[in-house]
Amino acid sequence: MTPYAVLITILAYFAAMAIVSWLSGRKKDGQDVFYTGGRKTHWTVVAVAMIGSCMSGVTYVSVPGMVGTSGFGYLQMCIGFFLGYLVIAFVLTPLYFRLDVVSIYQYLEKRFGMGAYRTGAWFFFLSKMLGASVRLFLVCLTLQLLLFDPLGLPFWLNVLCNVGVCLVYTYRSGVKSVIWTDVLKTVCMVVAVTLCVILIGKDLGGIRIHEKVFFFDDVNHPQYFWKQLLGGLFTVVAMTGLDQDMMQRTLSCKDTRDSQKNLVVSSLLQTVVIALFLCLGALLYQFAAAHGIAETGDRLFPAVATSSLLPGIVGVLFVLGLVCSAYGAGGSALTSLTTSFTVDILGKGGDVKVRKAVHIGMAVLMAVTVIVFNALNSTSAIDAVYKLASYTYGPILGLFAFGILTKKAVKDKYVPIVALVAPAICLVLQLNSERWFGGYRFSYELLLVNAALTFLGLCLLRKK
Repeated sequence: MTPYAVLITILAYFAAMAIVSWLSGRKKDGQDVFYTGGRKTHWTVVAVAMIGSCMSGVTYVSVPGMVGTSGFGYLQMCIGFFLGYLVIAFVLTPLYFRLDVVSIYQYLEKRFGMGAYRTGAWFFFLSKMLGASVRLFLVCLTLQLLLFDPLGLPFWLNVLCNVGVCLVYTYRSGVKSVIWTDVLKTVCMVVAVTLCVILIGKDLGGIRIHEKVFFFDDVNHPQYFWKQLLGGLFTVVAMTGLDQDMMQRTLSCKDTRDSQKNLVVSSLLQTVVIALFLCLGALLYQFAAAHGIAETGDRLFPAVATSSLLPGIVGVLFVLGLVCSAYGAGGSALTSLTTSFTVDILGKGGDVKVRKAVHIGMAVLMAVTVIVFNALNSTSAIDAVYKLASYTYGPILGLFAFGILTKKAVKDKYVPIVALVAPAICLVLQLNSERWFGGYRFSYELLLVNAALTFLGLCLLRKK
């Protein structure tokens, strides 16, 4: 695939995204539009957007790649995802609408005080900035190989171009633009993956898939069913229901009932899309084995899609899916980071000038973070960022659980200490689990342990 074909694909998608962004934000430039879309978005639109919002550039290459080591075991987590979405729809969403919040972390101030409020906001800021940056970094690496290196352009220019695109299309209308570009992203990604499945299946002479889905045999294995189910449930509650980035879309619906319909429908559709990604992964491994391609994991899809063994349209579809996932995730992260930092940390939610300055500042910080990842040039740094999610969302989950399940007040000024101690204990447990617990290895359930420790710590801070 030539770099000019990559460039044309990117420019075509950017043009489509710019048109969608302009149409969505042409009527009004206000704080309510930027933060909540004016609470006028139809729930069906949000449901389609939520599918794309859950798919990043990492998902686009990693989910097909994981089939080689875990079969279709990821569908076990999807069962947990669905249960988690029910919790979000019928427990958290009514709470957010009743309190009429712009940022979901405003609940922590109303329930506990300023210490808990700032703690939730800073933990979100840290996890979202690092997580979004590393996702964008991995996409920039792929684009550097396919486009910028062949044209002799440096990596920093690659980063500035990608972050700049995210900034431009969200600068005026924020979450409203994010929702409509997520709809575009969902359509492009599903079409791209579906056509790839059809074209690769045709080359193989048909689609034949025999992969293991359920793992019940080894409790110590990370793919064990109940680990995956519980991990999926609490991961989606924490990383969707307690994540400003994800809930900002849901809060753009007009009322609680519409938000609940959006969450239930989108969770079912997401399961179908994930199954489609896994089918693609199975076919990629069959294709690689048939044609002597040695790449596996995250490198498999790029290697197959950009090879000369398939029609050129497959490479175009791969780049299209990768780019739309990158811009969607990056723009969404910029909007939520701007909202949380402006409203929660600065307390300037009503100041348009401050919000716009913060928006630019978040873009600069994200670009710098991506460039630092590239300078480190270490996959261990990337792995550390992904593991960070279990540590940063655990305290947020514990805070919300304690607030919702109990009526107790706490000594608010000590809440940040509990939120730091709980992840530290989790780190010790993870490093020593195999030695202390007979070979047991923590997986996604570490998030639940982190939340439980935070919950217990808050119990010790109860006011008499």
